[in-house]
Amino acid sequence: MEKIVERFIKYIGIDTKSDENSDTCPSSKGQLELGKLLVEELKELGLEDVKQDENGYIYATLKSNIDKKVPTIGFISHLDTSPDIDGKCVNPKIFTYEGGDIKLNDLYTMTEKEFPYLKDLVGKELITTDGTTLLGADDKAGITAIIDAMEYLINHPEIKHGDIKIGFTPDEEIGRGADKFDVKGFDADFAYTVDGGPLGELEYENFNAASVKIEIQGQNVHPGTAKGIMVNSVRVAMEIENMLPVNEKPEYTEGYEGFYLLDDINGSVDYTVMNYIIRDHSMEKFEQKKNHIKNVVDFLNKKYGNIINIEIEDSYYNMREKIEPHMEIVELAKKSMIDLEIEPNIKPIRGGTDGARLSYMGLPCPNLFTGGYNFHGRYEFIPVESMKLASQLIVKIVENNAK
Repeated sequence: MEKIVERFIKYIGIDTKSDENSDTCPSSKGQLELGKLLVEELKELGLEDVKQDENGYIYATLKSNIDKKVPTIGFISHLDTSPDIDGKCVNPKIFTYEGGDIKLNDLYTMTEKEFPYLKDLVGKELITTDGTTLLGADDKAGITAIIDAMEYLINHPEIKHGDIKIGFTPDEEIGRGADKFDVKGFDADFAYTVDGGPLGELEYENFNAASVKIEIQGQNVHPGTAKGIMVNSVRVAMEIENMLPVNEKPEYTEGYEGFYLLDDINGSVDYTVMNYIIRDHSMEKFEQKKNHIKNVVDFLNKKYGNIINIEIEDSYYNMREKIEPHMEIVELAKKSMIDLEIEPNIKPIRGGTDGARLSYMGLPCPNLFTGGYNFHGRYEFIPVESMKLASQLIVKIVENNAK
């Protein structure tokens, strides 16, 4: 087994899914377990200033091997995996893909019809799940690529580079990855998150994001005597959902189109809680969406008599505003891809990364591919070649930065 694959398999065998109901940092013990392993690896490789802080953040430095001043680059990935499904992948499948559907187990098959891009991967070595867990490529493929690149640079001192900063964050998947990141101590001029998808992705735009919590206090009485008295909070929740634009739901949007997502609902006649997320690349449209859902609630409060409470909290903003004054770092990544004969695929992220918030914290931070597909579910997989190229891209970026 190739070393990069061996390293990746070791990391995905540790369950690091984050827990949005926890108020600790990190939110799960598995992230600390993986972090301790990474600290030892980084020290063994010869990186300096390696530490895992009290919140589970990991920092390390590969010192410059040249005598001139060049910008200090950072590379950042996250330790946690999505809480949507079991994150301990102990039975991955590794095989050369010969085309057709991929049977994960007796219940789940990855079909060419549902995932047509499989046709472009015939002949590639793939790593998939066995259908019972996440793979964990988001973002352990990013961690693997970064550490593999650092090992390569240490073993090839003829490649000249400036100081390189490494950062691994907890709880990115639940929106907390940048909360306690030490930007000042990290001391990089700019950075890249290695947290993207298929080969070639290069991203410096992302959604503006907000979370919405709606509480509905109904009025429950015996249904036999309910006329004129009962207020069914579940039906009020249905009214709210039906008053939002049908074509602005995730399943009907793409590209720069934003959406409302009813992410969770739990209720009864007496009381219902709804949790939405709102996303849009345009700040103007983002504000319009927030205002629209508030207006819906105001209308229904007038109808039913102030039984609905709404809380809206902004999560992160489009990093484009903070990256555009530093487009040379996007061009550096783009040139480095072209040098490796990788076709850059520059597009907006239909989501967010730690880099979005870090850019607003003073660390411009576009996003690079890891090579993975189908994140956050049992159909997640990664071509080994793409993960290798993610590592090679990191090496090429620091090499080009030093020229």
